[in-house]
Amino acid sequence: MSRLAIVVPCYNEEEMLPITFEELREVLHNLIEKNKITEDSFLLFVDDGSKDKTWEVISKEHERSSKYVFGLKLARNVGHQNALIAGLSKAKDLADIVVSIDADLQDDTAAIEAMVDAYHEGNDIVYGVRNSRKTDSFFKRNTAQVFYRLLSAMGVETIYNHADYRLMSRRALEQLLEYKETNLYLRGMIPLIGYKTGEVYYERKERTKGESKYPFSKMLSLALNGITSFSVKPIRLIAALGCFILLGCLAAAIYAFASYFMGNVEKGWTSLILSIWFLGGVQLLSIGVIGEYIGKIYMEVKQRPKYNVEMFLKQENTDEY
Repeated sequence: MSRLAIVVPCYNEEEMLPITFEELREVLHNLIEKNKITEDSFLLFVDDGSKDKTWEVISKEHERSSKYVFGLKLARNVGHQNALIAGLSKAKDLADIVVSIDADLQDDTAAIEAMVDAYHEGNDIVYGVRNSRKTDSFFKRNTAQVFYRLLSAMGVETIYNHADYRLMSRRALEQLLEYKETNLYLRGMIPLIGYKTGEVYYERKERTKGESKYPFSKMLSLALNGITSFSVKPIRLIAALGCFILLGCLAAAIYAFASYFMGNVEKGWTSLILSIWFLGGVQLLSIGVIGEYIGKIYMEVKQRPKYNVEMFLKQENTDEY
């Protein structure tokens, strides 16, 4: 049997956590009773610099159930992907297999048992994949489809309808942590590991408490990060656009000379102004895309830590850093 850790990143989830504790505790007990995991399996809640009482709730639950409820408090908010990698890094040294799931429990916890079964069948990575997006709004459903298609067109390997609900073995986690980049997009990084993978399908549920932590601005930022962290095709598209515009300018020059010699010249500024505006817009867009890549290089070369741990609560004692 293997020791299982369920890593749960949290940000302002004080309302949801009591429900999360209860449901995930039942998952552990069920798997232990079926002899699929060891009795020392545990839950690890990562507080990503919450502004509410999330850490107080985690600490109290740890006091009541220190055997299987651990807590990791980050010194400040560093974002979902960094908080998740912090939890995975801690869990790697304590468990044989790790499942990551969001605190809102919109991902069906019943799929965890199927993930563990798939691991015992020889898979180092098991992806939780949504059957459909019928619980999403019309806008979110369609923008998600556009995003996945765009990633595929850019050459980024991802699992369609998979977010960050997955199981990973210890050796898969060790390989993941060898990737040292600061700009994290785990959904694109994990397929690069190359170990045997499986998929478990489930229906995503509605959030019962609290508010979504991924508004449109954060989803857009995640999408841009996913594209620019794994593909240089946007820069190549800019080069292709430049060639296309150059050919257009050459054709316009030939037309202008032909019109001049034929005496069919009309004076006006409309075409000139439109051309200037068009070329100006293309130049600004190109500079913005290139600047995005330069900004990522700037962040990477500084090699700042992704997060700072303020406190770690585990079974033996409470460690403070």
